[in-house]
Amino acid sequence: MKQGDNGYTDFGFQRVPRAEKAHRVGAVFSSVAGKYDLMNDLMSLGIHRLWKRFAVDLAAAIPGERLLDLAGGTGDLARALRTRVGERGLVVLSDINAEMLGEGRRRLADAGYLDIPPVRADAQRLPFADTSFDCITIGFGLRNVTDKSAALYSMHRALKPGGRALVLEFSKPLAQPLAKLYDRYSFTVLPLLGRLVARDEASYRYLAESIRMHPDQATLKKMMEDAGFDRVQVYNLAGGIVAVHRGWRLQ
Repeated sequence: MKQGDNGYTDFGFQRVPRAEKAHRVGAVFSSVAGKYDLMNDLMSLGIHRLWKRFAVDLAAAIPGERLLDLAGGTGDLARALRTRVGERGLVVLSDINAEMLGEGRRRLADAGYLDIPPVRADAQRLPFADTSFDCITIGFGLRNVTDKSAALYSMHRALKPGGRALVLEFSKPLAQPLAKLYDRYSFTVLPLLGRLVARDEASYRYLAESIRMHPDQATLKKMMEDAGFDRVQVYNLAGGIVAVHRGWRLQ
């Protein structure tokens, strides 16, 4: 997959100027913020909660650690991670989209989580000092980043030596029959749900397209290694429809 050649990058199946992608992605998530959790439940039949629980378990957070959840949206990963680090720990909720971050802040406050600070931040240029966090997670957000390599480098920089990063993201089905079935579902059911529930068919068509343009498991593993991560492991879920990549900063 070519990314950013001649100043262009992908926005779903379209090629757009690099400077334009962030604006377009922002418009998508501003549109769907209010229905985001409901649509996730409908699209995955609730299974996204199990995928996130698996990622939280892989994060292996312990009391007192400092964690950053990127593209944290409505805060479900941050909330789960907060229970792991205890009163002495810290979890920061971050998202580049103001509407998504506001939705996450509201939901966390309603649930009584008043000690998870929200920070609006671009994953490509994290506004945190070097070696700030023990663990950084990004759930279903990396595929929307214009320069994925820059985001991975930025995550590596912000990790402490011995820290780890987890990327939970849609990936490539391992079996061809599953891939064909998944394609049919993605390009029929997802836009239909978007139109009926979120009143936004185009955003959910972009969702299906962005998944197809995201690097596959092996490519993303190599990108993480190029960004400096060691011992990168890949965990396929749902036959590869989703994968978790975990990498370590050893030095």
